[in-house]
Amino acid sequence: MEIFSTIFLSSLLLCGLLTHLVLQNTVKKPNFIIIVADDIGWGDLDVNLNPEVRRNNTPNLNLMAEQGLRFTDFHAPASTCSPSRAAILTGRYGLRNGVTHNFGVNSVAGLPLPEVTFPQLLQAAGYHTAMIGKWHLGHNGPYKPTNRGFDYYLGVPYSNDMGCTDTPGYNLPQCFPCHKPVPQVIRLRRSEREGCYYKVGLPLIENNTIVEQPLDLWTLTETYKSTALQIINNAREKGKPYLLYLALAHMHVPLAPRLRPPLTSHQTVYATSLQEMDSLVGVLKSAVEGSDTLIWFTGDNGPWEQKCQYAGSVGPFKGKWQVKKGGSSAKQTTWEGGHRVPTVAYWPGRISPKTTSSALLSGMDIFSTVLALAGVTPPSDRRYDGLDATDILLNGGQTGHEFLFHPNSGAAGQYGDLQTARSGKYKAFYITGAAEACGGSKGSEELHDPPLIFNLEEDEDEESPIDPQTHECQEVVDRMARGREKLLWDIATDASVSKADYSTDKTAAPCCDPTLPVCRCHLKSSSKY
Repeated sequence: MEIFSTIFLSSLLLCGLLTHLVLQNTVKKPNFIIIVADDIGWGDLDVNLNPEVRRNNTPNLNLMAEQGLRFTDFHAPASTCSPSRAAILTGRYGLRNGVTHNFGVNSVAGLPLPEVTFPQLLQAAGYHTAMIGKWHLGHNGPYKPTNRGFDYYLGVPYSNDMGCTDTPGYNLPQCFPCHKPVPQVIRLRRSEREGCYYKVGLPLIENNTIVEQPLDLWTLTETYKSTALQIINNAREKGKPYLLYLALAHMHVPLAPRLRPPLTSHQTVYATSLQEMDSLVGVLKSAVEGSDTLIWFTGDNGPWEQKCQYAGSVGPFKGKWQVKKGGSSAKQTTWEGGHRVPTVAYWPGRISPKTTSSALLSGMDIFSTVLALAGVTPPSDRRYDGLDATDILLNGGQTGHEFLFHPNSGAAGQYGDLQTARSGKYKAFYITGAAEACGGSKGSEELHDPPLIFNLEEDEDEESPIDPQTHECQEVVDRMARGREKLLWDIATDASVSKADYSTDKTAAPCCDPTLPVCRCHLKSSSKY
């Protein structure tokens, strides 16, 4: 009788375990739409500004913030494209994942292959994963998006100014179109057009095939919109959870809004582009109404001040200390304008409407948060820098990072160095300067020992450092130093640290037909959507 009871109880336990596993595998998982805007300023989102200065350029994002959660202290992981995107996808600082500065048209490699992205983990967990837009983490061989966790890809392999187009958009300097052959005037005035790419047309890639080169910038938003809707509808019809990672061309130059503003109105150019981006977000929001879908909108870094009238707004985060010294305090820098980005999360029924979070967060946190919401455990053989922000998203929690570090992304110092530290209301600068502002000024590189300490609660425009002789300042300097050294030691002892290959080769540039000027082609899309 005792043996029978034991067998019976064991059978019940086994049955219960199997039932639990079956239910776990059949529970409908949420969908995720992660939208990363390019070179967007914190002040470009209307709801981040005081009512008297709002311009109603972002009505759909405003509504998302009203119906969801607006973050006020959310930061891009870096202040330029490749390192920021690598950190978002891996949940790791550039000093860990190896990506410390941008890849180029001729780069042979990209995000190191040992790195694991959250799309790869969702893909392995049964998600349909799709990416639209700017990749900028390697466009050759195993470094392509379709080899890094995406079932489908449509987009530009890097920034939209890294290639010529037949009908250029608004840029500074204004680049020439892809003439064939290249006119003599371009060869004679190349120094005046520094930053313009003439030899390679800007490609549009679907999966592993160039389908248009040079692409039509003026219709790119519509292409992205229709493809995104097809992806959403296709996943819905199949009843499969999906991840859509949408890395927009907005607000990176060249700006090419479909409704072209008057050529004489530079402010209208930027505003029209911003409205076009916002409209795209609104279409996606409408498309997922009634479904279990989290939309998370953020940016990869602040506005590119060097582009003057074609750059966005940093809002109140002006970095006045640097401005007075000369040079930019936006993109490429660790001033607030370089990395504090507009961020909104929208998830009806899960995220309470009309909520705001001042928690100190980073784009790296998307990795851990999305995986936790999907019930996916990341590999335990590596260390992560992002945190799981589920409690902040769903329960109104306000606890973010104790320390958040901002790496050099092209200004003063060595690429990837954690040269600025943040803890609570305080921020410490160990090095400043050397990023180009509108007009060409860069400002001198300056090392700070002790570091400059700012109290952001009282000085959000970073104008006046705290007196280094005060007890308050000395206490903050010591605390920042301990936090920084702890992280640097953790990275130094991390066996999973990667090193990116930044070598280049002219043959690495994406080109559908090398025999034609600027690699011209126009193929019929093979999209399964």
